[in-house]
This record gives sequence, structure tokens and C-alpha cells, in this order.
Amino acid sequence: MSKPRLIVGVSGASGMIYAQRLLLVAKAAGCETHLVVSRAAKMTMAYELSEGMSFEGADHTYGIQDVGAPIASGSFQTLGMVVVPCSVRTLSEIATGVTSTLLTRAADVCLKDRRRLVLMVRETPFHLGHLRSMTAVTEMGGIIAPPLPAFYAEPSSILEMVDQSVGRVLDLFGIEAPGVKRWGEDLEKGRRT
Repeated sequence: MSKPRLIVGVSGASGMIYAQRLLLVAKAAGCETHLVVSRAAKMTMAYELSEGMSFEGADHTYGIQDVGAPIASGSFQTLGMVVVPCSVRTLSEIATGVTSTLLTRAADVCLKDRRRLVLMVRETPFHLGHLRSMTAVTEMGGIIAPPLPAFYAEPSSILEMVDQSVGRVLDLFGIEAPGVKRWGEDLEKGRRT
């Protein structure tokens, strides 16, 4: 790989701003992104993003049914994949290995080839079936990383909270995101108790 590649899947859960910011921050960090968006995500995007806003940061975009795309193959070299936001339906398909779209196929390929797979699960509360699906994905080597606010970083806006979550997820791939506040480094050590 001439530069790091990251597969970005976007499913239909609320939280399109996380996908949008992740793509922009990854691009700024010099990462090549390969994007696949579910039909439900396109519907959610229409509700959550301002008119005219899209996922402009992607280097390559694939159709949800394009199972012949490069990201559907283990021979495609990548750091791994993040699903942001990740709906429970997408989580469940990945957990069972019964994939029906390019998004879940690419995730399955990352798991089988022991590449990093991070799911930013965005639904709550969870029932036992959801928790079992998260456990199954974790046992297969995936990482469940819900986008939770880090209040120790003292965010002054929603965008800062989003960027902190995005930066922490990119950390899992070794991608340095500007603006991430780190405990004991960027924040006053004197505040510790």
C-alpha cells in the first residue's frame, strides 16, 4: 500500500455526523478511504445532514450490492474496517456471518483475515440478543466502540464530542487524528484525584 487504506461502512443507525467527520479526519491524516453506504444510511443521512452535505471525503465509493468490489476480497490490502454508525441489524449480520450486502461482506472478510474491525454501535438500550451479537463479534476479533462522549476532554461543542470519538476510533488503526485530547498529556495533570 502506498498509503494506509481504511474501509468505512455506514449503516442506518442515527449518527451520520460520525461517518462524515471520520472520513474528513482520515483524509486529513493521509489515509485512503473506501466507502460503502447502506440504503438505510442514505435515508438517515437525509434526516440528519444539512441539504447538500454528503460523505465527500471518500477516495473510493462502492454500491451496497457490488459484492465484486475489491473490498469484498481478502486480497485487498487494508488496515481494516470501521462501521460508523453501526446499526444492530448490521451488527447481527456480522455476528452470524450471514452477510447480504457489500458492507457486511467486507466486515466478514476483515474478521476472517484477522484485520481490525471496529463497530461504532449506535442504538440503545440493548436487549440480550444485541449483547450476545456484540459478544460474538468480540470473540471473533472485532471491537465494539460505541461513540460515547469523553467529558474529561471538556468539549465545548457537539462537533468536539464527535471528533473526540472519531479520533479514539482512528487510534485503533494507528491513524493520528488532530485535536484528540489525551488524558495526562493534553489535559492538566493537576486535575487528577
